[in-house]
Amino acid sequence: MGRATAAKPKKMSRGKAEGVPRRILLKKDDMVKVIAGKDKGKTGRVLEVIRDKGRVLVEHVGMVKRHTRPNPAKQIKGGIAEREGSIHVSNVMLMTAGGVATRVGIKVEGNRRTRVARKTGEPLDKK
Repeated sequence: MGRATAAKPKKMSRGKAEGVPRRILLKKDDMVKVIAGKDKGKTGRVLEVIRDKGRVLVEHVGMVKRHTRPNPAKQIKGGIAEREGSIHVSNVMLMTAGGVATRVGIKVEGNRRTRVARKTGEPLDKK
């Protein structure tokens, strides 16, 4: 008889869900370009960053249809509404003021951290 092989113990996560990046360097109102998925090539403004899930809502990207039932008490008309769905943060790339998609770097000056474009080196924060 052969030996029974013990199953490998699963790695315990430290309070984070799988697939969620440690640090998201995007902020609301940033211009981003979609680099993967069905909306590849589109650009838009970040409407919301969902940090605990590692996802972003981008204007006019990842549109989904939502069916709503009419509720006269709350003045809601029924029908099919289209709104943005979230996409994973790895599928978008930040754009500089010149319209170039770039990775984001951090530059520390004293006790202040600023985001800079890796391609051009220009600062991305408007302060």
